[in-house]
Amino acid sequence: MRQTSVLAILTLLAGVAAPAAAQAPTVDWQIAAAVLPLPDSMRAGAEVLGHRTAGGPLVQLRAGTNPMICLADDPSVEGYAAHCYHKSLAAFMERGRSLRAAGITKRAAVDSARLAEITAGTLKMPTTAAALYSLYADSVNFDPMAGRPKGASKLLSFYIPYATEASTGISAMPLTDQPWLMYPGKPWAHLMIQ
Repeated sequence: MRQTSVLAILTLLAGVAAPAAAQAPTVDWQIAAAVLPLPDSMRAGAEVLGHRTAGGPLVQLRAGTNPMICLADDPSVEGYAAHCYHKSLAAFMERGRSLRAAGITKRAAVDSARLAEITAGTLKMPTTAAALYSLYADSVNFDPMAGRPKGASKLLSFYIPYATEASTGISAMPLTDQPWLMYPGKPWAHLMIQ
């Protein structure tokens, strides 16, 4: 008897359902859910990257007609998260994903690798402010056609390369009731708005 047949029989005898292979949601669901972080006026034209299979690579699910790129929720990670960013951040975001896929998972190591490439001129950062919209929820059990899930949290960031408190007048201290500047002085400095 093959090993898989033995496993199936043992599972049935134990009265436990065999775990189903994780599947990515439909393309339509991914597109509708991926654009939810954006303002309504920007959703229809955003490019959407998502997953054909759970744990599979990001692929283009829809071409865009405006400057926004949205990442669909990763079905292999619990909960729901979608992010949409200006295309001027595309190379920076893609490089972070490729470094993590290569096994470089510590934030400091990812930041160090990207900083070396930015300094060398091989990784370009935006020359003006660029937005990143994020949306988080505890579950993927919602209808994206009906809008944002109940209890979801939003985050808006504006990347302003090399911005500091002195250059912007914005506090670098984390605040919950007003915008603040994260990573001041870095190429990926950004204004956090919750």
